[in-house]
Amino acid sequence: MKQLNLPPFLYKIQPSKTGYRIFDVVRKKYVHLTPEEWVRQHFLHYLIDHLAYPKSLTRLELGIQYNHLSHRPDIVVYDRLGTPLMLVECKAPSIALNHDVWGQIARYNAHFSARLLVITNGLEHYCWQMEYAQGKHIPLQEIPHFSAVV
Repeated sequence: MKQLNLPPFLYKIQPSKTGYRIFDVVRKKYVHLTPEEWVRQHFLHYLIDHLAYPKSLTRLELGIQYNHLSHRPDIVVYDRLGTPLMLVECKAPSIALNHDVWGQIARYNAHFSARLLVITNGLEHYCWQMEYAQGKHIPLQEIPHFSAVV
């Protein structure tokens, strides 16, 4: 797998009939290792280990219905009251973070109304703070620490 612009973490990988699987600490099981999953697991550990987002408040690939279609946002983090705090969309390192990716997370956020939106391909990371009262989103220079947003 490609080297990412995220801190390394101790991961567990095992072979499978179709390639490899990586252990997911939130779902508590091994999942198929794809380039996107590699990014998701790195970003997940970055949130938990470096920015103190609680694992217990984090959900991965949570199924939702939007416009009569099923969608699965990569990472949803809740605050301690159970309100969606952050929505993260992960892409493989080979995928450019463009307007289409922003549109995807914005559509998901129509369901969640999270305060923070993040898109990442493991090499680049963009974060916005949603200001619903003003009807705008503000780009942030860095992803905030959990203690700064709760």
